[in-house]
Amino acid sequence: MKNKLKILALTAAAFATLGTTAHAQSADALIDKLVDKGILTTKEAQDLRDEADKNFATAFASKTGMADWVTALKFNGDLRLRYDGIYGENPAYVERHRFRYRLRFGFTVDLMNDFEVGLKLTSSEGSGGGDPISGNTTFTGNGSKKLIYIDLAYAKWSPIHTPDWAGSFTFGKMENPFVFPSTMMFDKDYTPEGIAAQLAYNINDVHTMRLNAGAFALYEASGTSSDAYFGGAQLRWDAKWNATWSSTAGAAAFGLMSDRSLASANVPDGGRGNTRATINGVANTLRYQYRPVYFDGGITHTLESFPMYPGAFPISLSGDFVHNSGAPRDNEGYSIGMQFGKAGKKGTWQLDYRWEALQADAWYEEFVESDFGSISGTSYGSGTNIKGHWLKFSYSPYDSLTLGLSCFMTKAINNPVNSGATRIMADAVWKF
Repeated sequence: MKNKLKILALTAAAFATLGTTAHAQSADALIDKLVDKGILTTKEAQDLRDEADKNFATAFASKTGMADWVTALKFNGDLRLRYDGIYGENPAYVERHRFRYRLRFGFTVDLMNDFEVGLKLTSSEGSGGGDPISGNTTFTGNGSKKLIYIDLAYAKWSPIHTPDWAGSFTFGKMENPFVFPSTMMFDKDYTPEGIAAQLAYNINDVHTMRLNAGAFALYEASGTSSDAYFGGAQLRWDAKWNATWSSTAGAAAFGLMSDRSLASANVPDGGRGNTRATINGVANTLRYQYRPVYFDGGITHTLESFPMYPGAFPISLSGDFVHNSGAPRDNEGYSIGMQFGKAGKKGTWQLDYRWEALQADAWYEEFVESDFGSISGTSYGSGTNIKGHWLKFSYSPYDSLTLGLSCFMTKAINNPVNSGATRIMADAVWKF
């Protein structure tokens, strides 16, 4: 009987070499179960896994037609449908009611020698390459066809992976390598273009230190040497004190190079709030430099249970602060927020609240949250020089579907008269 079960385990491992990642995980679960029952020794189980890994590349290539150095192919994406309503306190402002969508679809390819290549496509609006900080597309234009843009196109190399150290380098158009508790510095849809490095060291079972760094292109100035870039470095300390308490803290420094090449005519001009002037005959040029330092921290307590919530229930408190020494005034920003629960799995829900105030020249207006804006005259816009509240409730009736309702209540910091705005968004997000 024992030999028959060993044969069964070998067969499962063989099928794992011909299947997807899910099949491989099923085979691992079976092997672990046989080890727990004493049918396989730990060494025999490891031998099975090693044999499966050894043959995987050949089997995968045979089944898919891909090169034998391809070890995995994973697809992912999501579709968000949204109602977006904006209401202003200025009687001259005309309320907006829009129905919008965001569609993202991509894949990652794992290669031998610790390489990964990724591509993601996204919907978006705007001239040129679309909106850098939003994938939203409005239902309008008499059913006109909509545009698709490249959101990610990168190569990643992860040569460091030991029990204590992990390290990777990413090149191309990528996910933002920096970590923030809010969107005061970068909208979550912003995907920078350049090079990034990430390094992590596990000090012990409780403490982990992380270093995130990167340099990214903003504007290639043809005919001059005034190309605009931004770069930054961030040091983080993550701690898991026990099963119920964890914390995180970070410090970072960022900088824009050749700031004055970022005149409104040279880059997508979606944000507002920075101080601009006509300099050397070029209108709407940034008047000040942007060299901010940034600090953040947070703590999470996880309850064993909570009414009307399946499983462990996290409660988090976080805050962040930015100071830009490159501007003489209106150069700071901060936010503080709480999160109850975590949506994403069937039956889970999440409640978020955050207060934010971002002064006019605390940071570059084109990076920050695209949904957090105020009224200027008869128009609404996001960027800096804005303060206000952000409340959001999310519920996942299924693993694949999350419903959300958000409310932004904002006002300009300078010239606040008639600048107040209320923005309400109702979302349905399907992930796949």
